[in-house]
Amino acid sequence: MSLRSPLGRVSGLGSAKDGTAQWWAQRVSAVALVPLTLWFLISLLALPDWGYATVHAWLSRPVDAFFAALGVATLAYHSYLGTVVVVEDYVHGPASKLVSLLALRFAHVLAGGAGVFSLLRLTLGTLGS
Repeated sequence: MSLRSPLGRVSGLGSAKDGTAQWWAQRVSAVALVPLTLWFLISLLALPDWGYATVHAWLSRPVDAFFAALGVATLAYHSYLGTVVVVEDYVHGPASKLVSLLALRFAHVLAGGAGVFSLLRLTLGTLGS
Protein backbone atom coordinates (compact mmCIF):
# COMPACT_ATOMS: atom_id res chain seq x y z
CA MET A 1 0.00 0.00 0.00
CA SER A 2 1.35 3.37 -1.03
CA LEU A 3 0.79 6.64 0.75
CA ARG A 4 1.01 8.55 -2.53
CA SER A 5 -2.16 9.82 -4.12
CA PRO A 6 -3.15 8.55 -7.58
CA LEU A 7 -2.20 11.95 -8.99
CA GLY A 8 1.20 11.73 -7.33
CA ARG A 9 1.86 8.31 -8.85
CA VAL A 10 1.22 9.46 -12.41
CA SER A 11 2.49 13.01 -12.09
CA GLY A 12 4.14 13.98 -15.34
CA LEU A 13 3.35 10.73 -17.12
CA GLY A 14 0.68 10.19 -19.73
CA SER A 15 -0.67 6.88 -21.00
CA ALA A 16 2.44 6.45 -23.15
CA LYS A 17 4.70 7.12 -20.14
CA ASP A 18 6.15 9.96 -22.18
CA GLY A 19 5.36 12.88 -19.93
CA THR A 20 3.46 16.05 -20.55
CA ALA A 21 6.33 18.29 -21.64
CA GLN A 22 4.95 18.80 -25.14
CA TRP A 23 1.47 19.59 -23.82
CA TRP A 24 2.90 22.18 -21.42
CA ALA A 25 5.18 23.64 -24.09
CA GLN A 26 2.21 24.21 -26.38
CA ARG A 27 0.20 25.87 -23.61
CA VAL A 28 3.11 28.11 -22.62
CA SER A 29 3.75 29.11 -26.24
CA ALA A 30 0.03 29.85 -26.68
CA VAL A 31 0.09 32.10 -23.62
CA ALA A 32 3.23 33.83 -24.92
CA LEU A 33 1.55 34.42 -28.28
CA VAL A 34 -1.33 36.37 -26.74
CA PRO A 35 0.66 39.48 -25.73
CA LEU A 36 2.93 39.18 -28.79
CA THR A 37 -0.08 39.12 -31.12
CA LEU A 38 -1.72 42.03 -29.31
CA TRP A 39 1.52 44.02 -29.51
CA PHE A 40 1.83 43.23 -33.22
CA LEU A 41 -1.74 44.21 -34.08
CA ILE A 42 -1.69 47.40 -32.00
CA SER A 43 1.69 48.38 -33.47
CA LEU A 44 0.51 47.78 -37.03
CA LEU A 45 -2.70 49.72 -36.49
CA ALA A 46 -0.72 52.63 -35.02
CA LEU A 47 1.37 52.99 -38.20
CA PRO A 48 0.25 55.79 -40.52
CA ASP A 49 0.58 53.47 -43.55
CA TRP A 50 2.02 50.06 -44.37
CA GLY A 51 4.53 51.14 -46.98
CA TYR A 52 8.05 49.78 -47.01
CA ALA A 53 9.60 52.97 -45.60
CA THR A 54 7.14 53.10 -42.69
CA VAL A 55 7.51 49.42 -41.79
CA HIS A 56 11.30 49.68 -42.17
CA ALA A 57 11.36 52.66 -39.78
CA TRP A 58 9.13 50.79 -37.31
CA LEU A 59 11.25 47.63 -37.35
CA SER A 60 14.49 49.62 -37.18
CA ARG A 61 13.76 50.24 -33.52
CA PRO A 62 15.53 47.45 -31.60
CA VAL A 63 12.64 46.68 -29.24
CA ASP A 64 10.15 46.32 -32.09
CA ALA A 65 12.54 44.16 -34.12
CA PHE A 66 13.17 41.95 -31.09
CA PHE A 67 9.45 41.45 -30.38
CA ALA A 68 8.75 40.75 -34.05
CA ALA A 69 11.49 38.10 -34.21
CA LEU A 70 10.30 36.63 -30.91
CA GLY A 71 6.77 36.46 -32.30
CA VAL A 72 7.88 34.69 -35.49
CA ALA A 73 9.98 32.15 -33.56
CA THR A 74 7.23 31.49 -31.00
CA LEU A 75 4.60 31.11 -33.71
CA ALA A 76 6.76 28.64 -35.65
CA TYR A 77 7.40 26.61 -32.48
CA HIS A 78 3.73 26.62 -31.47
CA SER A 79 2.68 25.57 -34.95
CA TYR A 80 5.25 22.77 -34.94
CA LEU A 81 3.99 21.42 -31.63
CA GLY A 82 0.39 21.41 -32.86
CA THR A 83 1.09 19.69 -36.16
CA VAL A 84 3.26 17.04 -34.50
CA VAL A 85 0.30 16.03 -32.34
CA VAL A 86 -1.87 15.65 -35.44
CA VAL A 87 0.72 13.44 -37.15
CA GLU A 88 1.27 11.34 -34.03
CA ASP A 89 -2.48 10.81 -33.63
CA TYR A 90 -3.53 10.19 -37.23
CA VAL A 91 -0.54 8.77 -39.13
CA HIS A 92 -0.30 5.10 -38.27
CA GLY A 93 2.47 3.63 -40.40
CA PRO A 94 5.87 3.88 -38.67
CA ALA A 95 7.71 4.90 -41.86
CA SER A 96 5.02 7.43 -42.84
CA LYS A 97 5.03 8.84 -39.33
CA LEU A 98 8.82 9.22 -39.29
CA VAL A 99 8.92 10.89 -42.71
CA SER A 100 6.03 13.19 -41.78
CA LEU A 101 7.64 14.22 -38.49
CA LEU A 102 10.98 14.92 -40.18
CA ALA A 103 9.26 16.92 -42.93
CA LEU A 104 7.35 18.93 -40.33
CA ARG A 105 10.50 19.72 -38.38
CA PHE A 106 12.38 20.84 -41.49
CA ALA A 107 9.41 22.87 -42.76
CA HIS A 108 8.94 24.69 -39.46
CA VAL A 109 12.64 25.42 -39.01
CA LEU A 110 12.76 26.67 -42.61
CA ALA A 111 9.64 28.83 -42.16
CA GLY A 112 10.81 30.26 -38.83
CA GLY A 113 14.29 30.91 -40.19
CA ALA A 114 12.88 32.57 -43.31
CA GLY A 115 10.66 34.77 -41.15
CA VAL A 116 13.52 35.89 -38.90
CA PHE A 117 15.79 36.39 -41.94
CA SER A 118 13.12 38.53 -43.60
CA LEU A 119 12.78 40.62 -40.47
CA LEU A 120 16.56 41.08 -40.26
CA ARG A 121 16.73 42.04 -43.91
CA LEU A 122 13.89 44.52 -43.54
CA THR A 123 15.32 45.89 -40.30
CA LEU A 124 18.91 46.25 -41.49
CA GLY A 125 18.08 47.17 -45.07
CA THR A 126 18.98 45.23 -48.18
CA LEU A 127 22.15 43.16 -48.00
CA GLY A 128 24.23 43.67 -51.10
CA SER A 129 22.31 44.81 -54.16
